[in-house]
Amino acid sequence: MNSPEAEVDCATMKTLVRKVFLSAILCLAAWQVPATLLAQIATPEDILVRNVTLIDPTGKSEDRIVNILIRERRLDIITEDKISSEEAQQVVDADGGFLLGKLEVGAPPNFMIFRADPRENFEVMLDTKTWSSFAVHDGYVVKNRLLEALDDEEDEPVKSGWLAYTPPPLMVPMNYQDSDKWNRWDTKYISGIFIAGLFLDRMNWLSQDDISEMQVGDLSSYEGGEIRGFRLGAVGTLNWFEKPWIYTIFGATNAFDKGFETEDLDSFTLFDWRLDIPFFKNSVMSIGKQKEPISGERVQSMLFNHMQERAAVSDAMLPSRNVGIVWNGNSPERYSSWAFGVFNDWFDADQDFDESATQFAGRITWAPLRSEDDSNLLHLGAGYRYSDAKEGFRYLTEPEFNQSPVFVDTGFGTGSGILPADKLETYNVELSWRKGPVWIASEYTRIDVKNPALGDPSFDGYWVAASWILTGEMRAYNRKSGVFGGVPISKSVYQNGKGAWELSARWSNLDLNDGRVEGGELDIASLGLTWWLTPFFGVNANYRYIWNEREGLQGTSSGINTRLMLLLE
Repeated sequence: MNSPEAEVDCATMKTLVRKVFLSAILCLAAWQVPATLLAQIATPEDILVRNVTLIDPTGKSEDRIVNILIRERRLDIITEDKISSEEAQQVVDADGGFLLGKLEVGAPPNFMIFRADPRENFEVMLDTKTWSSFAVHDGYVVKNRLLEALDDEEDEPVKSGWLAYTPPPLMVPMNYQDSDKWNRWDTKYISGIFIAGLFLDRMNWLSQDDISEMQVGDLSSYEGGEIRGFRLGAVGTLNWFEKPWIYTIFGATNAFDKGFETEDLDSFTLFDWRLDIPFFKNSVMSIGKQKEPISGERVQSMLFNHMQERAAVSDAMLPSRNVGIVWNGNSPERYSSWAFGVFNDWFDADQDFDESATQFAGRITWAPLRSEDDSNLLHLGAGYRYSDAKEGFRYLTEPEFNQSPVFVDTGFGTGSGILPADKLETYNVELSWRKGPVWIASEYTRIDVKNPALGDPSFDGYWVAASWILTGEMRAYNRKSGVFGGVPISKSVYQNGKGAWELSARWSNLDLNDGRVEGGELDIASLGLTWWLTPFFGVNANYRYIWNEREGLQGTSSGINTRLMLLLE
């Protein structure tokens, strides 16, 4: 029988082990490796470590079995989802080994993997040389006793993940510490994370000629600051299914994500609510209010685009959100994706179904040319949208500044602004090339209107943009939906780094003149500079020079808008 003294000593030892364990995490973050050893390490290669146990040092949640991908000495992703062996030159199996160290997405990792749980066996911490099987310092692998993993093992952990064709409206870097955040919850049946973003603008119009003032009025009355948008919502998993379903629900103010169908600026509206349900052969069925699968610029988050606002043609002629069902899938090894959907917003618009227009939309993407390490990649995309036009049509937009009057509008001089049509067909093509920190992208969109009384008009537009991340980071390419990610940050200002700086430029065109419709034409030249100090805080400025032609007269104007971006960490 154990004596009371022995029980006290045992409790004391457990407390000591926990303190040593927590201290070890901090020590490993500052772990030093002799320079002579680093000098002997070969050029780092991409490495995938499978089946790693991530310990929750707080004891508030369960440990997780995850996969870890390191690219070019930086932590690329930590996920419970399966990662293909094609993502890395070297693939090893940790066999459930326990990880201690520092993991921050986008930064060089420092960690060790042990063959036993240090919480259960105190000797692990006393003799790391014997018990460690894998070690990384500043992204360099300095010890590796793990066995090579079999190609695409079937028993890899496949748990929660964002299955949808379009990601949540706001993304935060996900790491194993998320479970300890106040805004994240994990239960047996449901888990998720609360996300919010605040965007503050300051607009200054710099010039306007007399013709422009005659066309749209005095632009100086639109100067000033505003809350450009406030988004909040949650994304997470419903865990009572064999393959968890993913839910997304988001609200916003000031219609931050505009589309041609958005005419009012509600103080608050639910603009994204859907369920993403795993389907057969790695496909997903998304049901609810969501983005239609057309245009890469529309599918990806506005935060990831070249400029503060989408190109005029995208805002004028492509929808923001719609209620419907999207079926999507992909072939990661072929770098291709597809998505098809059917939509009708009668429920959300509070009107009869037979009075509401029905749309069919689809998009396919392919990256036919790419280097072995994916640093050089060519992307192609094509989309199509059909509408039965029961509600007619109207295309209008501001000149890529939110604080501005409408510059072009197919409804000029038509009273209500809505024009009838028998059907509407939209075509979209994409071409992008990314090489390291340089990204060049373009899209062309055309809408054919079936209305003989209007001369069956066609409206079209295009944009061409280029960006260069001055600090050297490279945008990721999402093979699931064929879009490019945001600007990663190698070293934030909190880590005594520079953050990430991006310089961008864009030319866009929109022509709403054809047949008997005189909606006007826009040409816009833009320059932008963005600085992400951390993954959750950024500032940027966009300058635009605008040519606006209406009824044979061309007016010019220019302005600059600065934006402050705050995301919930």
